[in-house]
Order: sequence, then C-alpha cells, then structure tokens
Amino acid sequence: MKVVLQNLTKIFPSRDKKAGKEVVAVNDFTFEIPDGKLIGLLGPSGCGKSTTLYMISGLQKPTSGKIFFGEDDVTELSTENRGIGLVFQNYALYPHMTVRQNILFPLQNLKGADKMSKEDMLERAQWAADLVQIGDLMDRKPSEMSGGQQQRVAIARALVKMPRVLLLDEPLSNLDARLRLQTREEIRRIQRETGITTIFVTHDQEEAMSISDMIVVMKLGVVQQIGKPQEVYDDPTNLFVAKFLGTPPINVLEGKVSGGKVYIGEDMVMEVSGVADQDVIIGIRPEGFELAEDGVLQCALSNVEVMGRDVSIVSTNAASCNPVIRSIINADNKLNFASETVRYSLKPHKVFLFNKQTEERIRCEVK
Repeated sequence: MKVVLQNLTKIFPSRDKKAGKEVVAVNDFTFEIPDGKLIGLLGPSGCGKSTTLYMISGLQKPTSGKIFFGEDDVTELSTENRGIGLVFQNYALYPHMTVRQNILFPLQNLKGADKMSKEDMLERAQWAADLVQIGDLMDRKPSEMSGGQQQRVAIARALVKMPRVLLLDEPLSNLDARLRLQTREEIRRIQRETGITTIFVTHDQEEAMSISDMIVVMKLGVVQQIGKPQEVYDDPTNLFVAKFLGTPPINVLEGKVSGGKVYIGEDMVMEVSGVADQDVIIGIRPEGFELAEDGVLQCALSNVEVMGRDVSIVSTNAASCNPVIRSIINADNKLNFASETVRYSLKPHKVFLFNKQTEERIRCEVK
C-alpha cells in the first residue's frame, strides 16, 4: 500500500499560556512511501517522528495537510477504519491474557462483513504467531516471556488483521543490545515475507540504516533529507545529517578555502573548484583517513585502540571542533606507536565542506 503525506503539519498549543507560543511538532512534511517498502523515520528526541507516525495512524489529527493510503484520503478516518497495525514502544500487551488471547483480541472486535468465525480467528492467530516464531508459546502470559518474545507478540497482534500499513514506534528501545540486533533482523524478515508497507520510528541511526529501504532524517519537525541509507550517509545534505549518521561520528574541523585550496590550520589538504574563498566547516568520516608518512594532515597521536580487523586511532588537532579526531584504519597498516604525531592523506569522497553560517553542504569538484 502506497502512503502519501501531503504538506503534513502538526501544531500544538503552548503549555505556557502566558507565553502563548505554539509548538510546531511537524512542519510541511511531504513524502511518498512506495508500496511494500520499509521506511525509517529517524531523528533525535523531539524531532517530530513519533508525531508523524501518530498522524498516519489516526491517533493524532494533523493541523493541516492530507494523508492518503493508495488513492484513499484517510485524513479524517478514525484509527480503527484505516487498516493499520500499530506496535508501541512498551508493547501494550494485556497482562492477564495469554499470547493466544492477546493476538486474537483485534479479530474478536471485527464487525459486519469483516467478522470471522472462531475457527478462522484461531487459524489466523496461529499464522501470525508462527510468522514471528512464537507459535509454541501461545498458552504463556506476558510475564512468563522475555522482552524479545513480548515484542514478537505485539508484532503478531498488529499483523493478525492483515493491515494495509504497519507502524512501529521505537519497537526495540526496551531491549538489550543482543536482542535489539536479533529483533530488528526479524522485523526485516517479517516485512519482506508479508510485503506490508512498514514505517519504523527510531532515534538509533544504526537500527534505521540496517533494515530500512529508505530513511527520513528529521530535526525540529522539519525533514532534513530523504534517501536510501547508504546514499544519505555518503552524500549528506547538511552538517546535522552528517553528524547524526555514522558510528563513530564524523570528525568536524574548522577550515578555509583560499584560491581553490582547502586548508585545515596550516595544512593544505585538498584542491577544489567552484568554491569561493571563505571559512568552512569540514567533515571527515572516520574511514576517510589513510596513514601516510607524507600525508597532508598532521595530528597529535593520543591513543590507538585495537579492534581486531580495524584499528581506531585517536588523535588531536587544534582545528577540530571535537575533543578528539577518530580515524578507522585497517589493522594491516603499520603504525609507530611510539610516535607523538600521525600524518594522514584523505579520501576525497569521505570529506565534506559545509557553509559556516548555514551549515548547508557546499557542493564542489575535487581536483
């Protein structure tokens, strides 16, 4: 099911009646979600991603704009009439019910032409449980299950009505690291098997990038960038997106462009064309460094962290906006651990220039 958001805006009244200033949670969000894709809404707390999800679900009404499922305008429809499945952060399972009863609950409330026989409901519930691999736990209650198993019950309950759209609100945030990895892989598998258009809200960029067909990066209610995860990582539209995506995070340094040459401090690190002389912000991905005795950038060596296949080199530079510069180097590279300095050459496609005032990306051609 294709989902189309047209100029979607949500404004909340101010909590401070004296100040009277309204809060714009989502501002003019326009996006078409292709049929059968998994989309990650990504951003820090307060960016408007959950509000967007709740408007799509019908739990919140937009201040302006429209929502379409396929060709159907669902903007004014109630949640139960939209054909959505919704999974909350806290699972929202009924503690006094068994797994079977929790999964059956949405089917028992169907009316009219949608009403199902008891046999059909039991068969559908078993199908949903088997899909999420809890088919042998149907008689347990939530208190007898792990967090990961409870999350699977919540997903099965959302899927049992065969929704047109599946909505997941921070579904992994209550799980430990190992279970998060396992469960996000399960979500990707389930989405591919069912082909249901799925919208996934998270503040964890690793989660979003690992399972999403496309990601939407948001900040303060405004969409910053939309694209395939790797494309957004490789081609950020502004400094916020560049800093938000990537682990370890991008290294940010102050620099300048003069006569077509890019400088970090006194080091001339690359030549570009099409950029006027100006002070700039320079972003370098951790994997954008290469050890070189005659490298263009010199840093003071602080520490070397051996991580098996890779080595993380921690260094400092006066131009850095961060306390340290972190570079990821293949462990096969030989480094003089006794040295007080380290020199790097830079991979041009891993280096980005940003306007110092607006923090927007400066597009340029590297010579």
